[in-house]
Amino acid sequence: QVHLVESGGGLVQPGGSLRLSCVASRIRFSLSTMAWYRQAPGKQRELVAKSFSSGNTDYEDSVKGRFTISRDNPHNTLYLQMNSLSPEDTAVYYCNAYVPFGIGREYWGQGTQVTVSA
Repeated sequence: QVHLVESGGGLVQPGGSLRLSCVASRIRFSLSTMAWYRQAPGKQRELVAKSFSSGNTDYEDSVKGRFTISRDNPHNTLYLQMNSLSPEDTAVYYCNAYVPFGIGREYWGQGTQVTVSA
């Protein structure tokens, strides 16, 4: 079974930076689409950034220029570098994988809390 484990969340002041990591196991990582989602209290889960196996990326408008998604394929690790953080970025951040084999399946990590506050 695919297993995704996030880390790197925590408390940071406005304007600060964090880097989230997601380690995937039992997955053809380099051939899968990876993504970060987030969900704030009382809000719907939203896509933050996506990394395709081709190397292309996609970002939610509010994080463009501030966040960078990247992947280390040999180590099955996905990253999200978050700069210039604001309180509006406070949420639980989830790692997501889409495995494009057979019927195709999505997998989720359990999330890591990011809190931006003075």
